Amino acid sequence: MSMTHYMSLLADNQPWNLIIFMAIPVIFAETITVTEFFILFGKSTRGGLRSFNRICSILAGLYFTGIFLYLFPTAFIPLTVNGEWHTWVDVVAVGFYLSGVFFLLPLALLDLGLIARNRSAEGKLKLHFILVSGFLIVAHIAMIFGMVNPEIMGGMAGMNH
Repeated sequence: MSMTHYMSLLADNQPWNLIIFMAIPVIFAETITVTEFFILFGKSTRGGLRSFNRICSILAGLYFTGIFLYLFPTAFIPLTVNGEWHTWVDVVAVGFYLSGVFFLLPLALLDLGLIARNRSAEGKLKLHFILVSGFLIVAHIAMIFGMVNPEIMGGMAGMNH
C-alpha cells in the first residue's frame, strides 16, 4: 500500500514525528477548544482558565508556525518542484495540514494583542473561537485525506505514482 507524504511523515521516526507533528498541535487545539467552551458559556474574559487558554493559544500558534517554517521549504516545495506528489489526495492532505498556520498564527497574534486590538472582548472571543475551529477543520481534513491510499484515487497530470 502506498502512503501519502502526510502519513509517511507521521510514520517515520516513531513515535517522535507523530508526537511532534500531530499530537502536540492537536492536543493544544483540543485544549483550547474545551477551555473556550467554558469561557464562552461562563462569559468570563478573565481568570485562570482564560489565562491558561491564552497561553495555550500563543504556544500553539508559535509552535505550529515553527512546523510550517520547517516543512514548507523542506517538504512542500521539493515535492512540488520535483513532481513527487502521490496523486491529488497527497496534495490535499499536506496542503490542508500546512494551512493550519493560517488559523493558529493569528490565534497567537490575537492573544499577544498584535491583531484585532479595536474589537470588543466579545468580538475577540468570537474571532478566537473561529480561528481554533478553523484549525480543527483543516487538521481533520488533512488527517482524513492523509489516511487514504493514494493508489486508489487515480492520477493527476504531471504527478509520479
